[in-house]
Amino acid sequence: MENRTEVTEFILLGLTSDLGLQLPLFLTFLLIYTITLDGNLGMILLIVLDSRLHTPMYFFLGNLSLVDFCYSSAVTPTVMDGLLPGHNKVISYNACAGQMFFVTGFATVENYLLASMAYDRYAAVCQPLHYTTTMTTRVCASLVIGCYVCGFLSASVYTGNTFILFFCKSNVVHHFFCDIPAVMTLSCSSRKVNDLVLIYVASFNVFFALLVILISYILLFITILKMRSGAGHGKALSTCASHLTAVSIFYGTVIFMYLQPSSSHSLDTDKIASVFYTMVIPMLNPVVYSLRNKEVKSAFAKIFLERKYI
Repeated sequence: MENRTEVTEFILLGLTSDLGLQLPLFLTFLLIYTITLDGNLGMILLIVLDSRLHTPMYFFLGNLSLVDFCYSSAVTPTVMDGLLPGHNKVISYNACAGQMFFVTGFATVENYLLASMAYDRYAAVCQPLHYTTTMTTRVCASLVIGCYVCGFLSASVYTGNTFILFFCKSNVVHHFFCDIPAVMTLSCSSRKVNDLVLIYVASFNVFFALLVILISYILLFITILKMRSGAGHGKALSTCASHLTAVSIFYGTVIFMYLQPSSSHSLDTDKIASVFYTMVIPMLNPVVYSLRNKEVKSAFAKIFLERKYI
């Protein structure tokens, strides 16, 4: 059997080979990445600087912004580089493994952060009198640390499960980054067990988090229906709508990408789905979660606009 180390590098085909589309796509992704950096780093800065935002909800939002910044940065610069004329699309074996590790790791951390945020909203709406004793600093820190531990343990499984395979045929990755299905299709060894490991681990991560979200929202909606105040209804539903929008986009693309047999994958369709969860979702999250929030707008006005005119 040929040794997998014979493949020492991979070639990323990128999004398109059409020269007429490369410059418009480059400019589009540059704009998306700029908004992503400004939105997420700005959100972290606001939360750190304004003491009014030192609450459990914004603690989770700050970590979500950090995760979005990190896993967008693991992919977008590579994509943009591949769209420039004459640029090398080669990525080393180790760099490919590293990119896969960080992308899957931060995506899984986000998966569990979304579940933690759903639990936080449940505690705030359903148990408002006990909220400060339920969501203590220690509890919030433990939840976030657990998200990172689960995320990077899963990433170790995903990456090890992929790169334990033998790569002795083509080294051309039909994708714009080292995504698991695209790399696994290049293996010349049997990957039935590897496919099962991927499906089982991804299924556990996704459906466990979705179960927490589902239970939290069922209890939350029951509480909302019992409310007599119209203002209370509106405020609770507004919070739910923002979170559910982001949850739907994130889990829709993840389930489409990973929870299907490898034989069912269309690589071109996977590229489009990957654009959403690696670039578009990190850009949208600051808007969906926070920029519509009065407290965030007030903090922004206080820290940036007022200082500008001092």
